[in-house]
Amino acid sequence: MTTPLSSRASVARAPSYGQRIFLAGASGVIGLWVIPLLLNAGHSVGAMTRSAGKAQRLASLGAEPIVCDVFDRNALHAAVRTFAPDLVLHELTDLPDAAEDLPSAQLLNARIRVEGTRNLIEAASLVGRPKIVAQSIAWASEPGPAADAVTSLETSVLAVDGVVLRYGVFYGKDTYYPDELPPEPRVHIDTAAARTIEALAAPSGILTIVDA
Repeated sequence: MTTPLSSRASVARAPSYGQRIFLAGASGVIGLWVIPLLLNAGHSVGAMTRSAGKAQRLASLGAEPIVCDVFDRNALHAAVRTFAPDLVLHELTDLPDAAEDLPSAQLLNARIRVEGTRNLIEAASLVGRPKIVAQSIAWASEPGPAADAVTSLETSVLAVDGVVLRYGVFYGKDTYYPDELPPEPRVHIDTAAARTIEALAAPSGILTIVDA
């Protein structure tokens, strides 16, 4: 069942303090917004990025940087084992800096959603199956690899009793739409981040995070 989330609604109480959260995709737009909220809620954050150049920024936010490529299964297994998370927050994407380049990046992003998700779930299974919470989208993709990848991600996450977050199109600072509204469904980036924190305590299922 799909539950809408908005700035005026919440589906669950905030998660308990002191969780160890492995945040994959920590240097992405939503990841950078979520880290301070996680820390303010009392959690420890293992902030995974594949770019060593972004590790210092993650450390400056108060997270523990983890430089690892999700496609390197051995390195990922070691990273997850070492951090020993209570929850894996999957915010990985492979998107270009400019919106006009999105069509050419579809296959890269599809690979993250299929192979990256599979690798994260596999790594999590090595440390007692921590809860999986994963980013998806609230709009329908054209039939093809991109749409198939979304279905694969959601099916894989729900199969391990995880939570799927169907975000609307982000807008606000550091997004593709810093000064204008994108088409619906959409969600302001700070609302998306706040609702992500709430969703960590949600039961397994699909949550839609959009503006009211």
